[in-house]
Amino acid sequence: MSHHLKIALILTTCSIIGTITAVFIAVHIPKFWLQLYIGCLVFVMGIIILITLDKKYIFSWPKITLLGLTASFNKGISGGGYGPIVTGGQILSGIESKNAIGITSLSESLTCFVGVMTYLLIVKNGIDWTLAPYIIIGAVIATPFSAKSIKRISIRNLKLAIATLTIFLGIITIVKTLSNLI
Repeated sequence: MSHHLKIALILTTCSIIGTITAVFIAVHIPKFWLQLYIGCLVFVMGIIILITLDKKYIFSWPKITLLGLTASFNKGISGGGYGPIVTGGQILSGIESKNAIGITSLSESLTCFVGVMTYLLIVKNGIDWTLAPYIIIGAVIATPFSAKSIKRISIRNLKLAIATLTIFLGIITIVKTLSNLI
């Protein structure tokens, strides 16, 4: 079994635990606090990646385990934040950027499946599936283009792009959450 497949399996296992736990909590916590938490976490992850852009890290299984639990908890609570957190976290754990993206794609798909199944079992009012077909179609169409573009980008530029987009997503989430108060 390859090193990267082991990482994906650890992240997936942690994701099952974190997602199921988060779904039970998400049903009882106000949406505002959840969104604010996710926005701040994603923003901070981007800042850390940017600050440590040229630093090399030593791989650590405990870091990967903690990363999987944290990211899946966020995914289960809010439905988002998994990709930037896991990709950024893997980079900070010593995984090369390109491999981190592939590992994230595999583990996130399994995390989403577990999250949806758990929500279907717990939520009494059902789930609004209106956007699901469009999201699935977009993901299927984008996948080959993202795989091809990742091969062509240098590792440093990829880290810079991941950091910038993660910061941007964090800021958007925070601003959108705070604007809902007004």
